[in-house]
Amino acid sequence: EAIVLPPWVALAVRPRPGVWEYIRVNVHALVVEELTVAEYLRFKEELVDGSSNANFVLELDFEPFNASFPRPTLSKSIGNGVEFLNRHLSAKLFHDKESMHPLLEFLKVHCHKGKNMMLNDRIQNLNSLQHVLRKAEEYLVALPAETPYADFEHKFQEIGLERGWGDTAERVLEMIQLLLDLLEAPDPCTLEKFLGRIPMVFNVVILTPHGYFAQDNVLGYPDTGGQVVYILDQVRALENEMLNRIKQQGLNITPRILIITRLLPDAVGTTCGQRLEKVYGTEYSDILRIPFRTEKGIVRRWISRFEVWPYLETYTEDVAHEISKELQGKPDLIIGNYSDGNIVASLLAHKLGVTQCTIAHALEKTKYPDSDIYWKKLEDKYHFSCQFTADLFAMNHTDFIITSTFQEIAGSKDTVGQYESHTAFTLPGLYRVVHGIDVFDPKFNIVSPGADMSIYYPYTEEKKRLKHFHSEIEQLLYSKVENEEHWCVLNDRNKPILFTMARLDRVKNLSGLVEWYGKNAKLRELVNLVVVGGDRRKESKDLEEKAEMKKMFELIE
Repeated sequence: EAIVLPPWVALAVRPRPGVWEYIRVNVHALVVEELTVAEYLRFKEELVDGSSNANFVLELDFEPFNASFPRPTLSKSIGNGVEFLNRHLSAKLFHDKESMHPLLEFLKVHCHKGKNMMLNDRIQNLNSLQHVLRKAEEYLVALPAETPYADFEHKFQEIGLERGWGDTAERVLEMIQLLLDLLEAPDPCTLEKFLGRIPMVFNVVILTPHGYFAQDNVLGYPDTGGQVVYILDQVRALENEMLNRIKQQGLNITPRILIITRLLPDAVGTTCGQRLEKVYGTEYSDILRIPFRTEKGIVRRWISRFEVWPYLETYTEDVAHEISKELQGKPDLIIGNYSDGNIVASLLAHKLGVTQCTIAHALEKTKYPDSDIYWKKLEDKYHFSCQFTADLFAMNHTDFIITSTFQEIAGSKDTVGQYESHTAFTLPGLYRVVHGIDVFDPKFNIVSPGADMSIYYPYTEEKKRLKHFHSEIEQLLYSKVENEEHWCVLNDRNKPILFTMARLDRVKNLSGLVEWYGKNAKLRELVNLVVVGGDRRKESKDLEEKAEMKKMFELIE
């Protein structure tokens, strides 16, 4: 990036993903000087606001809060936080056996609803733990592998071991041997396995306040799309995994997952006005809807994701109250989604003292180029000053961040990552961020969402295909009659179809695709274009979607 303010040219140079250097060149004297982040950002502010008194600008620097935390230095390690921390921690345990004490203390106090798990107070130190584990190992080796834990539970309790090690003699033995190996000679693989098997997560809260969150009749509504599908798929997979782990850990605990979203009293034809709704295909997962409210009462109208900020603090208080009623206690994990869900998750995690996970889905800062330095021009429509502040707070407060790809964190050789764009930036006249987020932070973990094989399967699997819809789809695609449901007609059935489906928002740029198709005669000769972009029969309340619809209609006409 270059900023030209004669006689100076200031440059932000990116030698590799996540690493930035700042310099300025005097083009008259041909002198090169190194700049601090703050000095470089001051150049950007002058470009927008002209020369100003920069002595009284609010500067935000989050680096000191994480300065003592270990982090990798290689770009290839970005997004592999858990793996790095396991390597770091196992090395520390190997060189300093006293570092095992925090793990011992955790296992001693670990409990669920007041009931001890793993260890009880008969074990006071590492030596007694090792002695008890060896004794348990000798006993278990002599038992048949499938012996249920209940058969030796009382015996184990007497020597200091509680439930949580496994449901059979074989699994308990495996877990005990993992801990013995850790006490003897720690290594990253053993540490990861052992920590991954400790029973910890039974109640999960997932936050997604904006949009129309339901299981039927909502896709295509404003602010409602892939995030809904992502969360519903995530919840089904998460419940299955939790049930499987709880069984294998030998525990009799019922898990609970709550998806917290906004209650919309006037969303006719959907379940968005229903307080509690069971998630299809699950036993213990529900959608819990809580309305936005002000001192005047419940807010009934739909509100764009760009307009939700004034309601979120009151919403957090209401959410805390409702989940304590539903769960009869605190959750073990809070997962935020998108900017609004992440700021509510941060406030809630701080209030309750609970582990927090952040999933951005999309950070608007990179979707709207230069939306930081020209934030004032966009403020009335998008309120980016609130959103960027919320994003910055959430990504620094959270315990770990889940992304789908490396690019989301640190981009590529030639492009800046979504999170990386928050490393240093300025909102001229408001504040300057000299250190926002470090993409090398081990809180970043890449977990690709994968695909549900019952939905995504090869077309060759004839039996799974929904052939009863074929005639309806054919009518939609090739009918010669235009109606409210579809616009325009495909004249040549022999051409292959170029198909796209997304919400009509500016960034997804479906109107750009239509314009490009319309201008390319060769492409029009080769293929038919089919665009599914919402429901024309419903008038949109979203300003951006309205503008895109208008543009689309003008292009087609």
